[in-house]
Amino acid sequence: MEVGLLTPAQQEQMVDLLLALHDHYHPGRVLDRVLVRNHLLDNLCGPHSQIRLVTAELGGELLGFAAIYLVYSLVEPEPAHQRQCVLKELFVSPHHRSQGIGLALMQWVARYALDNGCGRIDWSVKSSNARGIAFYESLGARLVSDRLSYRIVREEIGALAGW
Repeated sequence: MEVGLLTPAQQEQMVDLLLALHDHYHPGRVLDRVLVRNHLLDNLCGPHSQIRLVTAELGGELLGFAAIYLVYSLVEPEPAHQRQCVLKELFVSPHHRSQGIGLALMQWVARYALDNGCGRIDWSVKSSNARGIAFYESLGARLVSDRLSYRIVREEIGALAGW
């Protein structure tokens, strides 16, 4: 298995994985493939994107991916802690799960984080994702119990902005 940053040759298969990811979060809600491809090329892989897409490939087939970005801490100025890696998404196609692909992706992300001076990797997981939670804990990850996740969406954003 080859793990590395998304290549142009993998982009069409990456569209397939993004469609599968969308179906994972929104079962039955169909997206237009062209819309997803344009989002991948213009935004996720666009010149201003800080996201890095890490893929796992075997025999020319993409099996899964991780989406990461690096940030500097506002509260940790010490050199060993000032840079952080954020895992935005980890996804392995359903028929390739439990085959070590998620582990291979996370190992690559860990090496990338260390190579780029990161003192930690942070991510969130749905509280209902027992399988994901068990996987992350098997890596040595610990629940950050003093943090909660909040979200506002377009309507609330407009109200907050006074629109």
